[in-house]
Parts: sequence; structure tokens; C-alpha cells
Amino acid sequence: MTAPASPPTPGSRLDATKMRRISLASMVGTTVEWYDLFLFGTASALVFGKVFFPEFDGAVGTILSFLTFASAYLARMVGAVLFGHFGDRLGRKSMLLISLTAMGVATFCIGLVPGYDTLGVAAPLLLLGLRVVQGLALGGEWGGAVLMTVEHAPDDRRGFFGSMVQIGVPIGTLLANGAFLVVASTTSSEALYSWGWRIPFLASAILVGIGFYIRLHIEETPSFQAVRQEGAKARIPFFALMARYWRQVLLGGVATLSTGSTFTLMVASGVSYGTNDLGHSKNLMLWAVMVSCAVAFVAIPYFGRLSDRVGRKPVIYAGIAAEAVLAFPFFWLLDTGSAPLVFVAYTLMMIAFSANYGPIATFLAELFGTRVRYSGLSVSYMLSGLLGSAATPAVTAWLLTATGSSSSIAWYVLGAATVSLLALLLLAETRFGDIDEPGLASTPAARPVKAVV
Repeated sequence: MTAPASPPTPGSRLDATKMRRISLASMVGTTVEWYDLFLFGTASALVFGKVFFPEFDGAVGTILSFLTFASAYLARMVGAVLFGHFGDRLGRKSMLLISLTAMGVATFCIGLVPGYDTLGVAAPLLLLGLRVVQGLALGGEWGGAVLMTVEHAPDDRRGFFGSMVQIGVPIGTLLANGAFLVVASTTSSEALYSWGWRIPFLASAILVGIGFYIRLHIEETPSFQAVRQEGAKARIPFFALMARYWRQVLLGGVATLSTGSTFTLMVASGVSYGTNDLGHSKNLMLWAVMVSCAVAFVAIPYFGRLSDRVGRKPVIYAGIAAEAVLAFPFFWLLDTGSAPLVFVAYTLMMIAFSANYGPIATFLAELFGTRVRYSGLSVSYMLSGLLGSAATPAVTAWLLTATGSSSSIAWYVLGAATVSLLALLLLAETRFGDIDEPGLASTPAARPVKAVV
């Protein structure tokens, strides 16, 4: 009888075909997760205020629906700790399958929740509960997906393959907005608020099935297999993480927060501002988001690949700085009322976001040693979401109500970018780290990583 193959040794990597398959599996699964998550954000901006909070006026109803949107970010932190624990103890693959299933079930059930007119206060409470389940699932999914690619990738292409997971964000958003665009274009306003908005949520079951099937056939990472083989797993990964890496967790989260505030600004706050305050049509704002996401589909892997050449921090620096510079022009262009300039505003800001977001997954993963990397990556990134994404829609809606001026939101975006830049300054470059180090700390590579050609 043939002996079973031994686990890969640290430093061993898959051939190009298998690497592409793993990259595709992570990207597809993450696309499904972000589709489900941002579907809720789009619905919050366009319909949830009237469906679940009709007793309040338009501005207050929108703020309440966005606060429900924000609730998932608290759950994401819990999910990051929970899934991070088992991801560092049991492996990356099993957590990816569990998180994807949980997200799919919650999203499908959201499409079945009756509105306030039917259930009263129980309706928004059910919505809130399912949103929390979404947050728990995403808290564990993203980190595992990143590690499946980064820990498999060649040393000189970690930035590129890590960025492939990040493509799930614009693709998921593109699908979410596209689904709403189709529904909004083919139904009356009354039908949209009655049953039309439910279709994209129910249709997510198809995407979840595809993502689950693809992920079922991927392999565990060589880095984790080495830790398991050596018996080096942390007993309680979160405690081990915070004992050794608390500084990286906090600074990594703050350095990344501008990605969340900028993206949420575009896909949730910007859509709400454009439709409710400027009078742009829902279709125009959805198309602006979709076109900019198509741009990000190309820009994110480009900047990830660039980070393999020049380092993670220079590319991320440039992205955050561009977000800060564009904070005011973004709203000036929206305020003109010109449809073409709306597309220009979204495209420019999405390019800036892509430079920031493309390398950030690999950068965060490289901050932590293998045996606590799932926990460290997940907690740090979900902290950034809590700081940068969770409150952005509600805060920007409140700022508009209080000041009546879009410049207040621009100052908010500029402030988030400034804080991220300061935190990034305090973190070391990670491009030359040894991703296979099984102990508590990653060590500098003995030789520079060769440039990608």
C-alpha cells in the first residue's frame, strides 16, 4: 500500500496551476462573503429605512438602518477571535467552510424577514440578529481566505496573491449593486419596497453553493501544516497573540481603518448622499459604484504586484495620501449635479482606495508568526472595520443632518486618512519577512526577495 504523502515542509510551494486554483477558491469565497455583506449596505442606503424603520422621518430612518449595518462590525471582532482561535488550532480550510455557510444562511434568511408593517418592532430586531450572524461569519472568513493564498504563495509574489483575495470586495460590491440595479430597474417603487429588495438576498444561496464547492477542494497551507507537525500550536492563540503582538494588532488596525472609511463612504454613505440629498437617481449612484468597482478589479492586483517590487508600505502610503487629497474634490464633483463628474469622483477615489487596499492583506499577515497569524490578521483587520467602517454611514448621515454641508464628511475622511498614516509610520516594512516561521515571531529573510518580472 502506498504511504500517505508527508506534509509540505516550510518554504515548499505549489506549482502555478495549483496556486491559481487556490487563489481562485479564496477569491470566489470572499466575493460571496462581501456580496452578502455589502448587499445589506446597499439595502440600508436604499430601502431598509422605509421597510424596517417607517415610524421615523427619512434622515432618522436612514441613520437607524445604518446603525443596524454597523452592528455587524462588533460581531466581526467576536468572530475574528472565535474563528482565529480555531483557525490557529485546527487549520484554515475548515474555518473557511463554516464561515461561508453561516454567512449564506444568514443572508438568505434576511430575504425572508417581514417588514415593520407586519411584525412591528420584532422585524428590525430579527434583521439585527441576522446582521450579527453575518458579522460573526465575516470575522472569520477574510483572515482564513488571505492565509490560504499568502501562506501558499511564492515569497516574491505574496503581495500579488494576497491582493487577489482583496478583489472579492469590488466584485462582491459589483454583484450586490448590480443585483439591486436590475431589481430597481425592472420593478416599480412600490414593488421594490414590498418584495423586490428580497430577491438579491435569496439569490445569494446560489453563490454560496458555488463558493462552498470550490473551497471544499483546496489544500491546507504548508505553513500551518509545519506548525501542526512540530507540535508548535498555541494553546490559546488570542492570549499568545496579545502577549507578543498587541502593538502590531492595534497599530495594524488603525493603519488599515482608512480603507474601511473610504470604501464605506463610496458604497453606502455616498449612495445615500447622492440620492437623498442631491437628488441623483438610484440607478446613477449604483452605476457609479459598479464602474468604480470594475476599475478596482484591475487596480487592486496591480498595486499588490507593485508591493512585491517596492515594498508594502510605500504603496499603502501613496494610497492613503491620495484618499486624503481627494476627500474634498470627491464631494465637490458630486455636488456639481453632473452625472459624468459623479463617475469621475468615484473612479478617482476607487484608484486611491485600491493602492491602499491591494497590499494591506499581505502586509497584515506578514506582521504575525504562523501559530497566531489567523488570530492576529483577523483581529487587526476587524478592528480596522470597527474603527473605520462601522460608524461611517451613521456618522456621515448625522454630519449632513447637523451641518447641511458635504465638507463635514470630507473632513471626516481626511481625519481617518491622517490617523492611518501616523499608525503606518510606526510599523516596520514586512516584505522580507519569513512567512513560514512556525514560532511566535516572523524573522527577517536572510536575503532580499527578488523583484517580480
